[in-house]
Amino acid sequence: MGTWRGLRVAFILGSLFMILLIIVYWDDVGGFNLYPLQEPKHESRHSNSHPQTTARPSHSTTTSRAQTNSSSTAPATAAPEETRGSAEEHIEEEGKEKQEQGKEETREDEKVERSHTAVDDREQEARKQRILDVCSGMDTVEFPGRTRAFEQIPNRELDHLIVDDTHQIIYCYVPKVACTNWKRVMVVLSQSLISPSSGKPYTDPEAVPPDLVHNSSLHLTFAKFWRHYGSLSRHLMALKLKHYTKFLFVRDPFVRLISAFRNKFGRPNEDFYKQFGSVMLRRYSNVSGSLPETAAEAFAAGIKPTFQQFITYLLDPETERESIFNEHWRQVYRLCHPCQVKYDFIGRLETLDTDAEHLLKLLEVDDLLRFPLGARNRTAASWERDWFAQIPITMRRELYKLYEPDFELFGYPKPDSTLHQ
Repeated sequence: MGTWRGLRVAFILGSLFMILLIIVYWDDVGGFNLYPLQEPKHESRHSNSHPQTTARPSHSTTTSRAQTNSSSTAPATAAPEETRGSAEEHIEEEGKEKQEQGKEETREDEKVERSHTAVDDREQEARKQRILDVCSGMDTVEFPGRTRAFEQIPNRELDHLIVDDTHQIIYCYVPKVACTNWKRVMVVLSQSLISPSSGKPYTDPEAVPPDLVHNSSLHLTFAKFWRHYGSLSRHLMALKLKHYTKFLFVRDPFVRLISAFRNKFGRPNEDFYKQFGSVMLRRYSNVSGSLPETAAEAFAAGIKPTFQQFITYLLDPETERESIFNEHWRQVYRLCHPCQVKYDFIGRLETLDTDAEHLLKLLEVDDLLRFPLGARNRTAASWERDWFAQIPITMRRELYKLYEPDFELFGYPKPDSTLHQ
C-alpha cells in the first residue's frame, strides 16, 4: 500500500510540473497572459481598437494582412486623439484667460470704488469742517442759537430727529429734501409699518406708501423722549448722539423755497390753503370780499397766492409772532441744529444718488435695502432766476439774510445773480 501511495503522489507532482512548464511556455510566446487585468488604461483603449489574436498565425499571408490592418488603423485612431487633446488644451487656455480677465476687471472695479470712496470721504470731511467753522464763529454770519448748548434746545424743536435704535441711526429730516424717501428707508429699518398684503413689516422702501410715512406716530423722535423716558430723556439723547450715526440732507435754500411754494400753493391743497394761503391772500392781495372757503373753489375762480405774496409772508415779522415757520420753509439750522448735533454725514439733494449709495454703506445697511428710485423733486436750480424775476431786489436781499445761515453752513454759494439783477 505504501508503494502504491508513493507512486500516486509522484504521478500527481509530475503532472503538475508538466502543466507549469506548458503555462510558462505559452506565456513567453504571447499566446496566453497570466495578468490580463493589470494592463495600463491607455493600452486598453488600443486593445479595443486592435483585438489581440489568441491563436498563432498559420501562414505568412495572415501575418501580413494583420500588419497591414494594424498600420492602416493606427494613424486613424491617433489623429482624433491628437485633435481632442489640442481642443482640450485650447479650451483650458481660454478658461484661464477669462479667469484672469475677470480677476483683472474685479481689481479695476475695486480700485475705482476705492477711488470714489476716497473722494466721497474727502467731500464729507469738507462739509463737516464747513459747519464747524461757521458754528465756531470763524465766519461773520450770526444767527439765533449758534452758541447755545444742546440741553438748551426745547423738546418741541427736536421733533425732526428720528431715531432707529436697531441700527443706531439718527436722521434729521428736512421737508422738500427727499425726506419722503428717507422716511420710507427709516420705516423699513425700524419695521414700524406692517404691509397689509403680507402681514409683515415692509422690507422694500419703494413699496411703502409715501402718504403714510409722514404720519408722526410711525417715527420715534427726540421730541417724544420725555413722554417715554421722563427725567432720563436728556441723558439718553446725549448717549445716542454720542454713539449713533447721525445724518441729514440739505438743498440750495432758495430752490427749496421754490419747491415748497410749487408743492403747497401751486395746486389745490386744502390744509395749506386754509392755514397759510388764505392768510397771504387777505394780507397781501387785492381780493375784495370774502375768500372762497375751499382751495378747489379758490383755484377754480383763479384765486391763489403768488410767489411774491409767499415771499412777503416770509419776510413779514408778524408771521412768526403768530406762529413759528412751517417746517417746509423753516431754515435747516432751526430744524436740525447743526451747531449742537455733530452730524456724521451731510448729504445734498444735488448729489442724491451718489450720496445715498455712500450713506447706506456707511450705515452698513446696503445689503438690506436700496434707496427708492421713485420720482425726484423736479425743481431745478436753473429756474431760480425766472422765479425771482418779479421779486423786487430789496426783497430778494432781505430773503437772503433770512436764509443766509443755511447758505453758509452747508456751503451753497451766494446767489449774486439773483441778488443783483
